Amino acid sequence: MELKSVCEALVRRGYEAKVVSAAEAVESVAALLTGVQNVGWGGSETVKELGIRDMVAKSGIEVRDHRTDCDLFLLSANALTTDGRIVNIDGSGNRVAASVYGPKRVVYLIGRNKIVDGGIDEALARIHREACPLNCRRLGKKTPCSVGECPWFKNGQGCDSPDRICKVTAIFDRPPSRTPTTVLLVDGDFGY
Repeated sequence: MELKSVCEALVRRGYEAKVVSAAEAVESVAALLTGVQNVGWGGSETVKELGIRDMVAKSGIEVRDHRTDCDLFLLSANALTTDGRIVNIDGSGNRVAASVYGPKRVVYLIGRNKIVDGGIDEALARIHREACPLNCRRLGKKTPCSVGECPWFKNGQGCDSPDRICKVTAIFDRPPSRTPTTVLLVDGDFGY
C-alpha cells in the first residue's frame, strides 16, 4: 500500500492529511504550537517515540496527560484502513473522548505499520493481535492477551479480565464536526 493513496482517502473523508517523515512530523507539530498553552496526550507510544511529547514538555507548554481540556490533543491510531477509516480501542476512554470532542484541535500521528489493507474487520484484528497485547505488557496488565492470544479471535468479544484495556471502540468515518482534525501519516513504523 502506498501512503499517498491512504492520504488521499483521508482527504476525501474530510481530514487535513499529509505524508511526512519522522522529522517532518516533529516540525509539523512544532508549527502548531504557536499560541498553544496546553497539549493533551493520551499515552501514545508513537508520539513518545517520535520525541514529540518531550519536545512539547521542554518548550514550556503544559502537557496534560490523559485530559480532554486542552488546546491541542496528540494521539495515534490503533489501526487505519486504506480507505481512510481510523479505529481506536481504549481502556478508560480518555483518548477516544478527546479525539471526538473537547480539544480545540486534534492531531493524529500514524505510522505506516498501523495501516491495514482490509476494512474494519482487519483493523480490529490488527488491534487485538498487535496493539492490545503489547500495550497490556507495557502497562503490566494481567490479561490473556498479555501472555498469549486474545480471546477475541475465538469469541469475538475478548476477555472478562478487570485489567482489560479494550473497553471502548471508536471508528471514525470522518472527522467530528466541531473538532478540527489533522492526520500526519508518518513514513516509518512507530508505536503499536
